[in-house]
Amino acid sequence: MSELLIKQFELTRNNLLKEVAALNPELIDIQPEGFNNTIHWHIGHVLTVTEQFMFGFPEKSSQLPENYPALFAYGTKPADWQGEVPGIGQLTEQLTEQLSRLKQIPVESFKKELEEPFLGSQTYGEIGNMSAYHEAYHLGQIHAMDRLISKKK
Repeated sequence: MSELLIKQFELTRNNLLKEVAALNPELIDIQPEGFNNTIHWHIGHVLTVTEQFMFGFPEKSSQLPENYPALFAYGTKPADWQGEVPGIGQLTEQLTEQLSRLKQIPVESFKKELEEPFLGSQTYGEIGNMSAYHEAYHLGQIHAMDRLISKKK
């Protein structure tokens, strides 16, 4: 079963990277009416939350800059961004590198119990499943926003 989780990460991440590569860079920072964030935010959010769920960022992982939670965590928004914000190229490189690290997680570790339940998850594999779902959800948001913004331009 854990091998399927890794396949799901790979499928979703590769589709996200493909979608991001096809984006018009002029549109990524437009926040359309009815949406809480921008495409740029969604890309950074997927990266940051996956790092938090799967690698314990920022306490147990130093793979991303310290300011990413302030930029991309749940409840943040581009209107509040301060300081240096990574560009899409940098985020894409980090998403690619993160996928390599996800694929290196030993499948037996997905059976490990979490120290305490998190978002209804009891095991590392269950939080991995939540992370893969979360990424697919945001991929859908990116796709919808791109279509909406592109149609108006």
